[in-house]
Amino acid sequence: MHELWQIFFSFFKIGMFTLGGGYAMIPLIQREVVEKHHWLENKEFVELLALAQTSPGPMAVNAAVFVGYKRRSLIGSLVASLGITLPSFLIILIIAMYLIGFRENHYVESFFKGIRPAVVALIAAPLYSLGRSMKIGWGGILLAASVAATIAFAGISPATMVVVVALLGLLHGIIRKKPEAD
Repeated sequence: MHELWQIFFSFFKIGMFTLGGGYAMIPLIQREVVEKHHWLENKEFVELLALAQTSPGPMAVNAAVFVGYKRRSLIGSLVASLGITLPSFLIILIIAMYLIGFRENHYVESFFKGIRPAVVALIAAPLYSLGRSMKIGWGGILLAASVAATIAFAGISPATMVVVVALLGLLHGIIRKKPEAD
């Protein structure tokens, strides 16, 4: 029961103190799951991110489901999901009830414009550290930048790019592991 409370409060904290959506939550999830509680190894965390991004639904919720399930099966995934979604639900409920008049307030608008660079940094920092720990090299960095540029400037769907890059990775794996001729 103690671990279920740890799972709930860890993901509640992540959901409560993160602005910017799922990608901005990555460094907090990594810190809680890998560094603080040691629920996953760094390599498992990278695999979890890949699964969470390719599964339907919000990435942070998917990550919470996977971590919760790994630790405590179905009840763990439910507790982790509740923990990560409850803060957003409560905040939106409060905003809808009391603060709808502030929507066009100049200071509120300026606040959200001001935090955008911080959110970008929150997304970039874990990507850099994960890339370093996985030792992907310049080829991996070039591939990631190419995929991002293709999505941003060519208007190709991210889902299409996931399939294309997955097939390229599969082809690369087949070529590298080609069985030796007898």
